[in-house]
Formats: sequence, C-alpha cells, structure tokens
Amino acid sequence: MTYVTALTALADPTRRLLYERMRRRPHTVGELAKLADVSQPAVSQHLRVLDGARLVTQRREGTRRYYSARPEGLAELRRYVESLWDDALAAYATTQTEPRTKRGKHG
Repeated sequence: MTYVTALTALADPTRRLLYERMRRRPHTVGELAKLADVSQPAVSQHLRVLDGARLVTQRREGTRRYYSARPEGLAELRRYVESLWDDALAAYATTQTEPRTKRGKHG
C-alpha cells in the first residue's frame, strides 16, 4: 500500500509545490526554500517525507545536493486512482445497459 504513503506525502500543499518544482528540474534545498518561501530546515523535513514516499531522488555535486522528482514513485498511486476510475466507468456502463422503462404520455 505504498500509494497511501505517496498520497499522504502529497496531501501537504508545500510538499506538492516542492514536488511540482522538482518535476521541472533538479533543485537544491536553498532554491526550494526560496521558491516555497519556507526555511531550509522546513524544506529538508518535507524532502525527508517525499524521500520516504519514494517521490524524490538526490545527487551530490560537490557540497551541494540536488533533488529531483521521481515520477516512478507515483506509479502505485496512479494505479490506485486508475482502479477507482475503472470502477466508475464500469458502474456507468452498467447503468447504460439496463433497459429503460416505457413512460406514459405524461412522464
């Protein structure tokens, strides 16, 4: 049930913002702090949550760490959401195949 971890991690608006920024390109903690207008320690905490949910990767370049979104981390969440959609479509198809009852002149 790792989709729950991803869903929980992305439920926070600041983490969503950080994740969306990292989808575009890698960022350092300092860059992310400026983008989100939060402290670097707060960004580090958010990144730990995203990392725990397997939604980010990091690479070292000298003394800096660059964080990137890990799209494959969304795979289980996507499968879960698609299963909900499949259920909705199946329910819709069932209601569309049921015979309609004849109505009288006024209704």
